[in-house]
Amino acid sequence: MFGISSEAIGWFAVASLATFVVSAVALPWLLTRLPEDYFEEPSPTAHPPWPRHRGLYWAWRLLKNLLGAVMLVAGFVMLFTPGQGILTIMAGLWLMDLPGKRRWERHLIGRPQVLASINWIRQKSGQPPLRVSKEVE
Repeated sequence: MFGISSEAIGWFAVASLATFVVSAVALPWLLTRLPEDYFEEPSPTAHPPWPRHRGLYWAWRLLKNLLGAVMLVAGFVMLFTPGQGILTIMAGLWLMDLPGKRRWERHLIGRPQVLASINWIRQKSGQPPLRVSKEVE
């Protein structure tokens, strides 16, 4: 089939299933951690006070960006395989420190289906819905 071995197809299926399971567990946890006013202002001004130690700070940023990159790649894969691709991309972007990240996030959250899906997840976990400024909608 198009020169792809059956072993490669098997590994692709396993990877697709793994990203689906990881996103199904990690996505609700990450999306419920967003403050409800995260999308009201052009850029958030509050920075978490932890960690204060420089080594822990850089280790935390590295791990956070690495997890974000994995989720971003998994989200793009899920656009073509089973899974919640757009929501996983949103969660990956939320974790990463990228130039222009805020613009991408605001573009994605401006899609009514994406906002409705995120707010449904937040409602199921007892969190208030995200508030979005009018310029994003």
